Amino acid sequence: MSEPGKGAVLQSATPDAGVWSGARRGYVFAILAVIFFSTSPILIRWAAETLSPGEIAAGRLLLAGGVVLAIALGRGERLPPARRWPVLALIGLVAAAHFGFYIASLNFTTIAHSLSIIYTAPVFAALFSWWLLREAPRPRQWLGIALAVSGVAIMAGFDARLGDAMLIGDALALGSAVTFALYSIAGRRQRGHESLLVYAGTVYLCAGLWFVPLVLPAIDPAAFTPPAVASVVALALIPLGLGHTLFNAALRYLPATTVNVIATQEVTGGVLLGILLLGEMPSPSTLAGVVIALAGIFLVLR
Repeated sequence: MSEPGKGAVLQSATPDAGVWSGARRGYVFAILAVIFFSTSPILIRWAAETLSPGEIAAGRLLLAGGVVLAIALGRGERLPPARRWPVLALIGLVAAAHFGFYIASLNFTTIAHSLSIIYTAPVFAALFSWWLLREAPRPRQWLGIALAVSGVAIMAGFDARLGDAMLIGDALALGSAVTFALYSIAGRRQRGHESLLVYAGTVYLCAGLWFVPLVLPAIDPAAFTPPAVASVVALALIPLGLGHTLFNAALRYLPATTVNVIATQEVTGGVLLGILLLGEMPSPSTLAGVVIALAGIFLVLR
């Protein structure tokens, strides 16, 4: 996903509803974004052959934050004022937790389990909005929440491969979903303070810095092999860089709900790439759970 910048910095641009070519352009951007997002679990698996989850997350976030901020500064935009940095650092901590849980989950569970559980984040966002913002879910959303939970239960409860390791991975993915939802709510409330690039770059950089004191004491230079480093660089540039940019470009032409529904197909893309490149075939119960969970997520986003 799974990528928190996608939901955290959504800006509800007015869709160009009257021009079909504009809507079509939005669909193309959203589909390309999903393709780039879908590379994330494969790249993480390759990087994890020698690097720890913390090293992968730190390298990815620091590089992505530096690149995005460099682009923003090159466009003449300014860094946030000093009074804003504590808030952005706190949001970065939530983002760091999301990335850390997500990357660690792939060490224990399958791509299908991890991505489909992480994409229950809209369910948690709806519940947190009800609790924190007094925005009660509509009846259709309650049905979607029930379906999404049922789908995850089917995946976890009827998978013959389920064991202690997979339960740990699923729990980490659930933690990633919860922190992604919190990050999304925070981003929605904070987006009026900085431009998209400045906000995203600053938060990515802060998130990466939270990992530095955790990974430095145990860092092993020998673990940074060319394939591992290339995978981390690709993680920073492809899912976060290209995918994030195209996702937000799609929002200029389509409603945010439409783009978010398309983004859930990262689950499909990630599973297909896992089959093709890693030979990771989902069980029938996993596939059934994924379909039910995605149907529930679709209802929550409607």
